[in-house]
Order: sequence, then structure tokens, then C-alpha cells
Amino acid sequence: MKQRLVILGGGESGVGAAVLGKQKNYEVFISDVGVILPEYKKMLIKEEVSFEENSHSKKLILNASIVVKSPGIPDSNLLVRELIEKDVLVVSEIEFASWYTDAKLIGITGSNGKTTTTSLTYHILKYAGLNVGVAGNIGQSFAFQVATCDYDFYVLELSSFQLDGVDKLKLDVSVLLNITPDHLDRYNNSIEQYINSKFNIIKNTDEKSVFIYNLDDVNITNRIKQLSLLNSAYGFTLNPLRGKGAGVENGNLCLDINSPIRILESNVSLRGKHNAYNVMASAIIASVLNVKTENIISAVKSFQPIEHRMERVTNINGVEYINDSKATNVDSTFYALDSIEKDVVWIAGGVDKGNDYSQLIPLVRSKVLGMVCLGKDNKKLHDVFENLVDQIDDALSADEAVEKATSMAKEGCTVLLSPACASFDLFKNYEDRGQKFKKGIIKLNQ
Repeated sequence: MKQRLVILGGGESGVGAAVLGKQKNYEVFISDVGVILPEYKKMLIKEEVSFEENSHSKKLILNASIVVKSPGIPDSNLLVRELIEKDVLVVSEIEFASWYTDAKLIGITGSNGKTTTTSLTYHILKYAGLNVGVAGNIGQSFAFQVATCDYDFYVLELSSFQLDGVDKLKLDVSVLLNITPDHLDRYNNSIEQYINSKFNIIKNTDEKSVFIYNLDDVNITNRIKQLSLLNSAYGFTLNPLRGKGAGVENGNLCLDINSPIRILESNVSLRGKHNAYNVMASAIIASVLNVKTENIISAVKSFQPIEHRMERVTNINGVEYINDSKATNVDSTFYALDSIEKDVVWIAGGVDKGNDYSQLIPLVRSKVLGMVCLGKDNKKLHDVFENLVDQIDDALSADEAVEKATSMAKEGCTVLLSPACASFDLFKNYEDRGQKFKKGIIKLNQ
């Protein structure tokens, strides 16, 4: 008798899990409380997968053998709780897919820098000629690739939401970039619960596993003191290197894993302290996997910044425009502001996730000439920053924000979109926000 696989959520990860489940001879059913996009419906029909949208039918869900749930559905969801009470195994798409591949798995998590580090790691390994796929929070779903591809390595960008669904997932290389308050509304406003979620990345590691982590992050180092560390653990820091791992000396990145590696500052295409962390983590991963030093250095030099992450859009009349729409929390925006040496006109705002803006105050006081609040409710931003900047205004569209920021900017300034907030009040997602910001800039020259 076939096992019944029920999938909650008909997006990228859900449909990928359905394709893999069908291949592995499960009886598959997808349920989504919203609308399933046409391209996903087409795939489900082609694969002969049963599905429903705009509702969850309990009688079709509670008889599941296994449930794969969308990362956006919390464990506190009433239907999920009912499944757990019935002893139905509820896992993430990442967990499910990991059961059906023998590839080496590299998992990367952190509050910030995940996408850049994942993309850079993939770029280095691909440059070195390895047969590698990239998945998780980026690209095609892990499950779909396991069903349709045959990679020897996977680089997985893992959010805390995906790590909440870990059961037996065992990563060969686990990377923890940083932990700063984010998504605390999902974790009962508890930073400890959020830290627990991030540390699920090493839940099933053993003596053969490698753990790579940020030595400068207090939330990480405090928790590590409570753990029995793996045999192969490597730290990275902005300070000079001590022992095995990676550090910074005179602006250059210095690694010592299998052998010493020195990456000159001039050979790093990514700028800013936050990107120094990302590059060191990626380089350690590559070194652990025995990638040649010259390949690591060449790949780091040739890598280009990811769209919506400190993306330099253009320079108009001496004003530089930077799209950092992916900065959806305070820590990301801190690094963005810190990395810019010019005066800034800052565009911020959106859906506040319980943000504490206090760490931004010194940077805003010293660097920000003007501020445009892009969101439906900007009161908190005004309360914190109004007395720190010469000009502050509000906008309800990206076009309006660009126009107002441009009017505030002087020659030599940088207009920075780095919202520190989620995008869902005015935009579909951070990509939509970034694209509309860039279109607004193009209109300036029309």
C-alpha cells in the first residue's frame, strides 16, 4: 500500500516535493489555502498530482502518512498542531528531499548574508569544475532538483523556517553566518527560540561533519560554549587569524584550513565588512572540499554582487543609486550604511517586524542627510530618526520615494534603498520593491 504524502502549500517547494514524491511512488496530494500559480498547476496536472486551492480539507489531510509543509506555515498553525497530535511526521521540503540523495550537502544559514554566501560558494565550486546544484531559499526547489538532476554537491540556503522542519537532515558542511533579531514574531518574540532554530543546522552532525561559524557573533559563540563542538570546526573573524579558520589582516583575507590562503583586498569584488564575512565563509567551504587555492581566488575575484543586495544601479549627476531591497532587517541595513563612505539619502520602511533601530542611530547621525520613509505606517521611523536628519519625508510608491530622495541628494551623495523592513505593505516581495526602485531611477532620465 502506498504511503500518502500530503503537501501544505503549492509554491516552489511544495510542487518540487510533489514531483519527487510522485517519482518515489507516494500517493501525493497538495493543499493550499491560497491560489496556486498557473505554472505550478500546469506541472501538477502533468505529473497527475491531486490538489486543492483556496482551502484546506481536513479529511484529505489528516489521513496523511507524511506531511511536507511550506516554510511559511508555522508549527503553531492549528492544522499542523492537529497533525502532530496524531503523530503524523511533519517536515520541510529540504528534509524530505535529503532522504533521496547521496550528494554532499552544504547548508548555509544566518540572519543576513545567506543568499550572497550561497551564491558565491556555488560560483566557486562551479568554477572549480565540480558537479554542483544550488537550492533551498534560492533557485529551483531542492526536491525538484533531486527528482530531475544528478548533482554530486548541493549548496543550500536555509532559513530558520526551513530549519524548523529538520528531522533527520544531515549536512556534510554547516555554516552559521550570524544571528541577529529577525522574524521574532514567529518565535514568540524570543531570541532564544530563534537561536534554537538556527542551531538546528547542526542537529544531526557527526564526527565527519564540518561546522563553519562566525567568531565575532556573540549569540553564536555563547551557544557554542554550551555544546560539544565537532572535530572539524572552523571560525571566521574580522580580526587577525588565530589557529584554523579565517581572519583579516591589513584588509586582506587570510585562511588556514588545509593550507594557508591569502586573498588580497583588491581581489575581492564584494565590498563591506558584511561581505568579508561572506567571502571568508565561502572560501573555507571551498578549502574544506579541497578546491585549489588559485580557483578560490579567481572565483572570488570574478563574482558579481547579487541583485537587490548592495546593487549599484547607476550614477546620475554625481548621485549614486544603490538597491539594497533585500535588507529586510536592521542588521542588514546597519552593514549597508556602514559600508558607504559618502553622505547618504536613505530610503527605509515597510512592515516593521518589531525592529529595534537603536544600533542605526550613530550611523544615521553621522552619514544620513535625508530620509524617505517608504511604507503605509512610518510613525516609528519618524519617532526614532526625525531629529537626526535634516530632511524626512514619506512615500507610498517606489517612484515617489526615488523622486523625493533625488530632490534631497546633493552631488557626491548616495541614494540608498535599504528598508530594514519587510515589503508586504506596498509590494509583492523584496524583489518587486527593488525592481520598482530601479524603474523609478530610469524614469529620472526620461
